[in-house]
Amino acid sequence: MRARIATLVLVLFFLGVSCEKTSMETDVLVIGGGSSGVAAALSSAREGAETTLLEEGPWLGGMLTAAGVSAVDGNTKLPSGIWGEFRDSLINRYGSKKALQTGWVSNHLFEPSLGNQIFQNMVKNEPFLKPYFGAKVIAIEKKEKGWKIEFSISNQTFTLFAKIVIDATELGDIIAQLGAAYDVGMDSRKTHGEDIAPEKENNVIQDLTYVMILKDHGKDMTIEKPWGYDPEVFYCASESDNCKMGEKMNRTLWPKDSLLSYGRLPNGKVMINWPINGNDYYVNAIEQTEEERPQLFEKAKLKSLQFLYYLQTELGFNTYGLVDDEFPTDDGFPLIPYHRESRRIHGITTLTVNHIAQPYDQQQALYRTGIAVGDYPVDHHHASHPDAENLPELHFYPVPSYNLPMGCLLPKTIDDFIVAEKSISVTNIVNGTTRLQPVVLQIGQAAGVMAALSIKKDISPAKVSVRKVQNLLLEQGGYLLPFLDVPKDHPRFKVYQRIGATGILKGIGMNVGWENQTWFFPDMELTKPDLDHALSVLKKLKDIPPPVSTKNEDMLLWFKKLHTLFSLHNSLPDWINDTITLNNFLGTEVAPMGNISRGNFALLLDEIIDPFHTQPIDLQGKFILDQ
Repeated sequence: MRARIATLVLVLFFLGVSCEKTSMETDVLVIGGGSSGVAAALSSAREGAETTLLEEGPWLGGMLTAAGVSAVDGNTKLPSGIWGEFRDSLINRYGSKKALQTGWVSNHLFEPSLGNQIFQNMVKNEPFLKPYFGAKVIAIEKKEKGWKIEFSISNQTFTLFAKIVIDATELGDIIAQLGAAYDVGMDSRKTHGEDIAPEKENNVIQDLTYVMILKDHGKDMTIEKPWGYDPEVFYCASESDNCKMGEKMNRTLWPKDSLLSYGRLPNGKVMINWPINGNDYYVNAIEQTEEERPQLFEKAKLKSLQFLYYLQTELGFNTYGLVDDEFPTDDGFPLIPYHRESRRIHGITTLTVNHIAQPYDQQQALYRTGIAVGDYPVDHHHASHPDAENLPELHFYPVPSYNLPMGCLLPKTIDDFIVAEKSISVTNIVNGTTRLQPVVLQIGQAAGVMAALSIKKDISPAKVSVRKVQNLLLEQGGYLLPFLDVPKDHPRFKVYQRIGATGILKGIGMNVGWENQTWFFPDMELTKPDLDHALSVLKKLKDIPPPVSTKNEDMLLWFKKLHTLFSLHNSLPDWINDTITLNNFLGTEVAPMGNISRGNFALLLDEIIDPFHTQPIDLQGKFILDQ
C-alpha cells in the first residue's frame, strides 16, 4: 500500500510539474505566419534547424490568403524558390497553368482558402517545424545570446527561448518593441539620392485595402445602403458619363465589366481589389495601438461595402455578393486587410531605386549579394489619400527586373535578429515593388536560410557567408539574378547565376511594354566591352594579362594562365586540351577561330577559376581579398 501511495504521489508531482511548465526552447523563432513568415519557417526547418512559428490568426500565407489578395503580381517567368513551389502546387490542384489564368490582372489566380490549405500542408510535412496559431507575442527580450519571448494562446502564457528571431509580422511590430531604428512613409530625395522622391520626407504610406471575394448568387444580393455612402466617390472607377475627372486622372478608365473580369478567380469567384477609385482606403495604422487598429480597419471595410453597394446599384451587378464559404469570418470578409507598407528597418544595406535602375553603376555592388528577384514595376497606391493630388506620381515607374541584397534583411544594431515581409531595409519607393507576393516569399525563404546557417555555424546572421546563403538558395531552386532567358531548368542555370553574382559578366536590363526584364544573352558573342568589363573585375582579384583575342583558341590558352595565376589547388580538366572532349563538355562544336560566346565564357570562368566560391564577398558586395 505504501508503495502504491508513493507511486501515486510521484505521478501527481510530475503531472503538476508538466502542467506548470510552459517554457520552451527553439533554434529559430519566426513571428508572423504571413507570406514571408511561412516561407522563412519552411526554409529554416528544411535546413535542420528546430523552428517555431507563431501566428496570431488561424491561417498561413498573409496577404496571399488571409488578406484575400489571391492574384499574384509579377515573377510569372521567374518561379524562384518557395514561390515556384507554391505556384506548382496551385497548378497541381487546379490541373493546369491555364486553369489559373481566369482573370486579366495576373497569370496566377486562386481561391484564398486553397492557398491556405497548401501552406498548411507544407508546414505539416516539416518535422523540425512547430506552428502555433492564435499566438500573440507579449514581450521579447534580448539575452546575452539569443532571446526570451513571452506569448499567449487562449489566455495561457508561454515562455520561449530562441537563438534567432525573424520578424515576419505584417507591420514590423517586433521591430518597434525592440526599439530598433526604422522609417515610416516617404523619404526625402536627399536621403538616398532618388530623384523621383519628394523634396521633403513625410509619413504618408500606401493605401490599404479590405479585399472582397464575391460570386454570382443568381438572385438579388443588394446589401443595405452602407452608412456614409456617396456614389460620386466611385463614378470614375470605370467608364461612366458621370465621371468628370477622367482627363485629370491620367489613367485608363476601363469598361465596367473589367471590374469583375480583372480579378476573376477559379470556380466563379471574383476578387475585388480595385485601385482606380475603388476600395483602396487611406489610413496609417502602423503606429496605432492594438485597440485603435481594429477601429481604423473597420472604416476600410466600410469603404469596401460602399463600393460593393455601388457595383450592385449603379453598375447593375446586383446578383453578386460576398461569398460565405471562403473565410472563417462572420461577415465574409478576409481575416486581415491588405497592407502594402509597414515599418522599414535601418539595415546594413539599403536598396534604393538607383540600385535597381542601374545596378552596375553604384558605389555598392549590392547585386552581387542578391537573395531574391522581382520584375514588377514600382507600383504605389496613393489615390485615396486626402492630399493625393500633391503627392509624387509613383505609378509604374519603369525599372528593369532586379535582385534584392542580403543586407536588407539585417538591422544595423541588433544581433541574432532578421527582418522579413515588408519591413526590410528598402526606400519607400522601392517598397512599391519589393512588397509584392513572390518577392516577399523569397525574402522569407532567404531569412530562413540565413537563420539556419547561423545556427549551424554558431555565429550571428550578419556574419554568415553571403555565398553560403546564395549556394543554398540555388540548391532550393532560387534565383540570385533575374535572368529571363535562363530558366531554372536550363542545364547552365546555376553557372550563369553564379557568374552573374560575381559581376564579371553583366546582365542587360530593359523594359518591354509593361514587363521589366533582365537578360543574360548566353548565345551572343563576347564583345570587347564585355571583355573589358570582365578584366576590370578580375584585376581587382589578381594582376592578370588580357587574352590575345576573344577567339576560342586564344581564350582557352588564357584560361590556362588564369588557373596558374589564381594558384588553384584543383588540376586543370583534361577536356581543355582535347577538341572532342571540349565540344562534349560545352555541348556544342567549338570553332577554334570563332569568337567565344558569353555563355561559354561564363562556363569556363566557373569551371576553371570558380570565382563565385573562391572569391568571397561582404554584405556591400566587395570582394574580401584577404581570405
